[in-house]
Amino acid sequence: MLTNLQPIDDLHAASFTVAVIDDDPKIRTRLAMQLGDVARPLSCPSVEALLDKSPGSGPMVAIFGPSFSGGPGLASVSDFVRDRPDIEAVLVVEELSTQILQQAIRSGISDVITVPTDASQLVEAVERAAANLNATLPAAPPPGVPAGPPANVAQIVTVFSTKGGAGKSVVATNVAVTLARQSDRPVCLVDCDLQFADDAVMLKLVPQHTIVDAVAAISRLDVPLLRSLLITHEPSGLLVLAGPTEPAFADQIGADDVVRIIELLRTFCSYVIIDTPSHFTEVVIRVLEESDDIILVAGMDVPNIKNVKLGLQTLRLLNVPTAKVKLVLNRANSKVKIDVGEVERALQLRADSLIPSDIAVPQSVNKGVPVVLDAAKSGVARALTQLSELLAPASASRGRR
Repeated sequence: MLTNLQPIDDLHAASFTVAVIDDDPKIRTRLAMQLGDVARPLSCPSVEALLDKSPGSGPMVAIFGPSFSGGPGLASVSDFVRDRPDIEAVLVVEELSTQILQQAIRSGISDVITVPTDASQLVEAVERAAANLNATLPAAPPPGVPAGPPANVAQIVTVFSTKGGAGKSVVATNVAVTLARQSDRPVCLVDCDLQFADDAVMLKLVPQHTIVDAVAAISRLDVPLLRSLLITHEPSGLLVLAGPTEPAFADQIGADDVVRIIELLRTFCSYVIIDTPSHFTEVVIRVLEESDDIILVAGMDVPNIKNVKLGLQTLRLLNVPTAKVKLVLNRANSKVKIDVGEVERALQLRADSLIPSDIAVPQSVNKGVPVVLDAAKSGVARALTQLSELLAPASASRGRR
C-alpha cells in the first residue's frame, strides 16, 4: 500500500525503499556506507537485479552510479522509471556537464549530483527525491478505508494547426475546461504559443507567473514549485501555465525545458493540454513527439487544407503515428462550396470532429468565458464536449469536480 510520505528527519522511518545501483561494487559500497547511518539501501549491480530483488516494492528512491551516465545506462534508467510516479531517480556522476544534465532529465532522472565527498550531499539528494515523491503520490486513506489504485500519469494532448486563425486556441481552452470539469484529478493547460499566447486572455485570467518563470527555475524545478506557478480557472478548476507576456521571451525557452515541465505535470495531472503556434518549431516538434493524442485543427478553405496536408506529411516524416492524430474540421457547416467529404479525400484522413460555425464562439472569446460554459446548449459546445469525450471515453461516468 502506498503511504503518504512526510519530510525526512530519519530515513529509517521513511515509507519508501532506497536502492543503490551500479556495476562497480566499490562505488555501491561507498554510496551505501554514506547512507548507512540513516538508511539501509538495497545494493544492486543492475536494474534487472533490482527488479529481481525488489519487484513491485512501491515508492522508491533509486540512486544510480556513474556507470549509468552514458547512453545505454540512461536508456535502462528511462525504461525503469517510465510511467512509474512512485520512483524518483538520482544520478551520481564523476563530472557534471550540461549535456549529461539534459540527457538525464530526458531519461526521467530528477536529480544529478557529482560523486559525494561526504554523506550529507547524498542524504540531501535523497531528501529532495523524497519531497518529490511526497508531492506526487496520493495521500494515505483514513484508517479503515481501502487504498485506491495508484494514480496514472497524465495523458498528453497537443492541439496543433498549420494555419493561423483555424480556431486552435478556442479548441484547446474549451477541451481543457471540459476535461477539468469531468476529471477527478487536476487538468492543466500549457500555452506553448511562445510569441503570441492567448489562452489566459480567452479564460479571463491575469497570471502572476508564466512558463518563462518555470524555465528560469528549471535547474531546481520540482512539483511544488511548478504548482505554485500555475493559475486556477475558478469556474472549472482548470490549472493553467500561461504563455510569455512578450514575444521576445520565446528565445529563452528551449525544447528540453518544455519537456521537463511536461514530465513534471504528468506526475500529478490526469490530462495535460498543450496549445501550440501554427508552425513547426523545435519546441512544437518535441511536444508532438511526447504527445499521446494530437488534435489537428483545420478550416474549410483551400489554403488551410493545403497546409494541413503538408503538416500531416511532416508528422509522418517525424514518425508520429497517424493513429495519434484526431482531425477536427472547424466551421464545418460554412457554405464555402467545399464539403467535408472533399476535405477528407484530400487529406486521406477521416474527420473525428465537426465543429459548426456559431456566433456564440466570438461572443464567448470576447467575454473571456469558454463557449462550453457560456453557451453550453449550443451546437458548437456540444461538438467540443464530444471531442473531449473522444479523448476521455470514460469521463462521462465520472462525477463533476
